[in-house]
Amino acid sequence: MNVPHSKNVKPSWYGESVGRYEGDTLIVDTIGFNDKTFIDRYGVPYSDQLHMVERYHIAANGNLEVEVTYDDPKTFTSQWKALFRYRKGRDLPTEVACAESAFDPVTGDLNPIPVAAKPDF
Repeated sequence: MNVPHSKNVKPSWYGESVGRYEGDTLIVDTIGFNDKTFIDRYGVPYSDQLHMVERYHIAANGNLEVEVTYDDPKTFTSQWKALFRYRKGRDLPTEVACAESAFDPVTGDLNPIPVAAKPDF
């Protein structure tokens, strides 16, 4: 929170995110995605210049709204936005497979899980 992006961002599944608050809105700025990232459930293409900004805030009705802005000058002719609305409910959140799951989220194929010969720490 409240720090700039690294000078040399190492590409990764989730990219490098930095956050800050503007009033009651949480802004999450992300760059540095690798070629295994999915930016949506449809497999929309992107390049190494993808820049994503998420704005999280609680709407007047108490629900969570997230506006996501996608900017990628190599892939898109202009930036575009998506709005996600999450209704407040009584159920607890459920765990779902993350982007680094062994299953490909588009095809459902099982990817091999890498195994290290020794710990890297």
